[in-house]
Amino acid sequence: MSVPTNVPSITLNDGVVIPQLGFGVWQVGADEIVPAVATALEAGYRHLDTAAAYGNEDGVGKAIAESGIAREELFVTTKLWNSDHKADDARRAIETSLEKLGLDHLDLYLIHWPATVKYGDAYIEAWDSMQQFKAEGLVRSIGVSNFVQQHLDKLQGTTPSVNQIEVHPTFQQRELRELNTSRGITTEVYTPLGTQSQPGDITLPEVTALAESVGKTPAQVVLRWHLQQGLVVFPKSVTPTRISENFDVFDFELSDDQMAVLNGLDRGFRQGADPVTAGF
Repeated sequence: MSVPTNVPSITLNDGVVIPQLGFGVWQVGADEIVPAVATALEAGYRHLDTAAAYGNEDGVGKAIAESGIAREELFVTTKLWNSDHKADDARRAIETSLEKLGLDHLDLYLIHWPATVKYGDAYIEAWDSMQQFKAEGLVRSIGVSNFVQQHLDKLQGTTPSVNQIEVHPTFQQRELRELNTSRGITTEVYTPLGTQSQPGDITLPEVTALAESVGKTPAQVVLRWHLQQGLVVFPKSVTPTRISENFDVFDFELSDDQMAVLNGLDRGFRQGADPVTAGF
């Protein structure tokens, strides 16, 4: 297998090149993770996004090992969990993640949450560790997830390469995304279809009508909306047909008017935890 040529990429602030479309594995269980990742790799995905807290790094690693795809063709991300922000814990955590994934280095390592309610400013110590991991070659690029300005402001040294946050048509976080851009931080997106805790954005009549007009699925239309804004996005599915459909988003473009329809759906409907008040 070779790297698909139709997937756009973004050069991060440290020069690392990241595929703009990846495969997310949050809430993919132990019995589904290996076939789901295998299907994604067969469909053409080369960017995989997991986390220690997902409990499926070993399955991701097994699927990678069985795929036969060369390591240099893959971009693999995982994340440091909240209880591991102290230096010794962070060291143990990255070593455990690498072992489970069967890799000698990560392409991107993220602090999963600032977790200030429970752990105070320990994430600052975690960031110091992340910079050391990069210096040692354990990871090519380092970033954060679920950080807002008050968290970003306290980081010293290296600027995060990415900030992975919740974004979908009814929760667009434009102000935070603009802040990321102003600091040279690439925005990555989770819950891109808005399907975490309530009927997804892909069920909205504006989205379904737009999808019908362009001959694509609602999910494909929303993913295209993300891509055309320069966001890095991770659709998640365990259904083979949907995994393939979610990758098939490079043969059409939304017009300015069609983008405006989706831009107009922002309602501030956060579906995940608030990074400022999250107590875990």
